[in-house]
Amino acid sequence: MTDSLGYRMKFGVIAPSTNTSVQPEFDAMRPVGVTNHFARIHIPDDPIENDDDFNELIERIGDAQMEAVDRVITCDPGHVVMGISAETFWGGLEASNALHKKIVARAGRDVTMGSDACQQALNAYGGIKRIGVVTPYQPVGDENVRRFFEDCGYEVVNLKGLKCKSPQLIAHTSEQTLRDAIIEVNDPSVDAIVQAGTNLAMARVAAMAEFWLDKPVLAINTATYWWALRKNGIDDKVAGFGALLTEH
Repeated sequence: MTDSLGYRMKFGVIAPSTNTSVQPEFDAMRPVGVTNHFARIHIPDDPIENDDDFNELIERIGDAQMEAVDRVITCDPGHVVMGISAETFWGGLEASNALHKKIVARAGRDVTMGSDACQQALNAYGGIKRIGVVTPYQPVGDENVRRFFEDCGYEVVNLKGLKCKSPQLIAHTSEQTLRDAIIEVNDPSVDAIVQAGTNLAMARVAAMAEFWLDKPVLAINTATYWWALRKNGIDDKVAGFGALLTEH
């Protein structure tokens, strides 16, 4: 029998316990017949003041994420979506691909990660070579995001790390701050702007910025959910989140 609500697709989504943005943004993009089912990676909301603190956060996520995968697959999702960002970029493209294989093996089904989704989204627009990047991270996180995109062949022209003070406080970043960060990393040489960090509620702001700047502005939650849908043959157009979900 088919799931009564998720009769087209059940997504099992993995997100940090401190994250309050990815779930509502994914749900807002959800087509009829698709359902999202979350398992949380337990992490404390400790202060993040420097690179050492950020490295410790990444270690904690890595230590706990497979337990979250184990929990979410008990609802038998058709696909797993990683609603986390930093770890999927960590170590560059080769490490990202290795992480994908590891999670697929653990989940026993295909997986969508934010790093790969951003690459696929940029490819969908075509002709993009130079990007600006916005993150909530400390410098060590920014370095890993930069490395990933450079491994993929993009030039990171400008990067703004917001240095948010804790995992939970990332979600307190205002739309005005996000707007200002987009403006800061944009210039005429930038072909597209990409945002990392799934707890930054950027989907709505990115869509508005894309319209005014007349260039792609990719929020990672939008790119991730778009790629999860398209990988599973769900081609619904979803308005309000930019050209990616309406034209690609």
